[in-house]
Amino acid sequence: MIGEVEIYGVYFPSLLILMVLAFGVTAGLRILLGQLGFYKLVWHRSLMNFALYVIVLGGFVVLTRGW
Repeated sequence: MIGEVEIYGVYFPSLLILMVLAFGVTAGLRILLGQLGFYKLVWHRSLMNFALYVIVLGGFVVLTRGW
């Protein structure tokens, strides 16, 4: 994972970029899981969404670790 990303002269930490990407992917997954009726099987929806976000963010961090 690289340290910083420059966008139009402004430096952002790479983890911030990954967090925004993970939020977008998680939002899409939440919509998909809601349409499939998955949340009827989940005890605590918010806790499930947070765990899903952490898993997606962790996946992005592992994938970009070699940069």
